[in-house]
Amino acid sequence: MKTLLNIIWLIFSGLWLAIGYYIAGIICCILIVTIPWGIASFRIGNYALWPFGREVVETRSAGIGATLGNIIWLIVAGVWLAIGHVVTSIPLFLSIIGIPLGWANLKLIPVSLMPLGKEIVDSNTVLPRYQQR
Repeated sequence: MKTLLNIIWLIFSGLWLAIGYYIAGIICCILIVTIPWGIASFRIGNYALWPFGREVVETRSAGIGATLGNIIWLIVAGVWLAIGHVVTSIPLFLSIIGIPLGWANLKLIPVSLMPLGKEIVDSNTVLPRYQQR
């Protein structure tokens, strides 16, 4: 089921979202100072390409640098990305087949708001991996 949803997602939303995140990542990496945001943008792009069956989790090793970076990202790009995800999810919710796609789009909002200090893992490994800590 996850594969079918991912294929439908790729056709209707995922490819365009991923391309946008990849372009942003390339621009951030060209500007040298913004390389951490570029790497995060590539990570979000991969997640936006194939979101079903994967989850975003906090990394414990993220420190004050990630927090400050997230504040800067939130002001510069995060709010606009979140608005874009909300606007994109509205037409997806209008059809029955698009409801899971709309939810997946809304699931991208937290990581688009604050991408640093996050890790994207398979849904199957979330519980066993993080219950031990």
